[in-house]
Amino acid sequence: MSASRSPGGARADARTIAELVRARWGDHRAGGLRCREPHADLSHHAAAAGAAARAALLADLLPRGAEPHVGLLLDNTAEYPLWLAAAALTGATAVGLNPTRRGAELARDLGHTECALLVTERAHLPLLDGLPPLTLRTLVTDEPAYAALLAPYEGAEPGDAVVRPPDPGRRMLLTFTSGSTGAPKAVIVSQGRLAAAGQALARQFGTGDDDVHYLCMPMFHGNAVIAGWAPALAGGAGVALRRRFSASGFLPDVRTYGATYFTYVGRAVQYLLDTPARPDDADNPLRLGFGTEAGPVDAGRFAARFGVRLVEGYGSSEGGAALRHSDDAPPGAVGRPGPGEDLAVVDPETGEERPRARLDTGGRLLNPGEAVGELVNRGRTLFEGYWKNEEAAAARTRAGWYWTGDLFFRDGDGWFHFAGRADDRLRVDGENLAAAVVENILARFPAARSAAVYAVPDPVSGDQVMAALALDGPGDFAPDAFADFLAAQSDLSTKAAPRFVRVLARMPVTATNKIRRAELRREGFRHGEGEVWWSPARGAAYRRLTAEDVAKLLARYREHGREELLGR
Repeated sequence: MSASRSPGGARADARTIAELVRARWGDHRAGGLRCREPHADLSHHAAAAGAAARAALLADLLPRGAEPHVGLLLDNTAEYPLWLAAAALTGATAVGLNPTRRGAELARDLGHTECALLVTERAHLPLLDGLPPLTLRTLVTDEPAYAALLAPYEGAEPGDAVVRPPDPGRRMLLTFTSGSTGAPKAVIVSQGRLAAAGQALARQFGTGDDDVHYLCMPMFHGNAVIAGWAPALAGGAGVALRRRFSASGFLPDVRTYGATYFTYVGRAVQYLLDTPARPDDADNPLRLGFGTEAGPVDAGRFAARFGVRLVEGYGSSEGGAALRHSDDAPPGAVGRPGPGEDLAVVDPETGEERPRARLDTGGRLLNPGEAVGELVNRGRTLFEGYWKNEEAAAARTRAGWYWTGDLFFRDGDGWFHFAGRADDRLRVDGENLAAAVVENILARFPAARSAAVYAVPDPVSGDQVMAALALDGPGDFAPDAFADFLAAQSDLSTKAAPRFVRVLARMPVTATNKIRRAELRREGFRHGEGEVWWSPARGAAYRRLTAEDVAKLLARYREHGREELLGR
């Protein structure tokens, strides 16, 4: 039976990433792979040829009979997708290494994933200083020796060099979790799962050979590879890279490359909205952005300003659960399960399904205390485990279900709405609150560029609500205006109004633009840059938190034996 093909020529029923890479061989359309720094402009065929050359080199460098793991310590340069494709062609495993990790952390990631080869660049060589002597071979892609080493392999073709057969079940990628609460886990992604994800997204969004995927999120993170690179391969779209995310460089890149699709994570959308507005902002070729955590308020602002629809999706790199977006989704909804999928919102302690959410006519949640719970998959899961971490994998799949670690609520029509990470759950005066629900409300505050909500321990029991607000400057916080704003929000629980407010010029974020919540929780109201305001009693006016206030608060914590909870 002959394989059907997408508009770009890729096999629409490809079972592996290797097949999708081979499908680009002979496709001489321009714009297959482009980036500014260092400059690269490859046709689709040239990108496949570059991958084949690296695959042939890789096959000669890897020790025979070993599990071939290749560490990629690179920014978003052309070398990154070329080495991903090379790993796919040879049946090796690429390991995405986070360049923001240092010293013992980076050494731990390299050792844990048992990399036999490290591919890096001069900018990251200082990260290796002071590490224990590396026993693995290191290639530095922007040194002359690398080009000389690669030159003899430039005539290779896809399929010439195979270390292990690139079967659908063959491990192709190890991508680390964010590691915000402990050592990051290396998620296993097989060739088949990555290929299927790419093809599903290409079909869902109708991307093809006329499209250009702009990858400005770091490729060591699953978002850029699973939601950006793999769909481009599947649909025959071009790929344009940004070495590192730049809000000011976003629109110039989009216009230069003719980008039609991009992915985002965390606060990237807010950073784009923070750039000075121009009358021609909507004059761009983009038609779609796909990602997570933009929030309905910022998604609406982005569409109004740039003329680009943002689609909020849900499907972690673990593959344990996914929600499918639909154009008829109500505002703020992520999606619904696919056919045959059994997803539910449950009480994380009892496993009992939560009641459906009640929403007012404006889509505001009226019963967060009873409706919010953890999203679980009670049916078939695509989760393939964590590399050499059976304990963490077992915790994810306890009682035969896949536990996402994410909070959701489900409305009466069956739409699922994101409510934050399970770690971001708060309990105030016996009522359960979800940080993301409160954050979406605070995002309406006109003076706030972004907001983060998290728990600090109450001196007696449970939690108190603390919020961090990123404003143009610490002096821009108007406490009375903020209090009036909170009082006007009909969907804000009386227990959800922040007791403490920390004012920042910029929110602390990870390399993937996710807020460093663990850091904010540890600092609480005692430490950190920026001002802290507080309301000494519910309904009281906000005023600056003084050293005397802190001393009195700490005395109360000591009185009730809870001081040790601060800073955790």
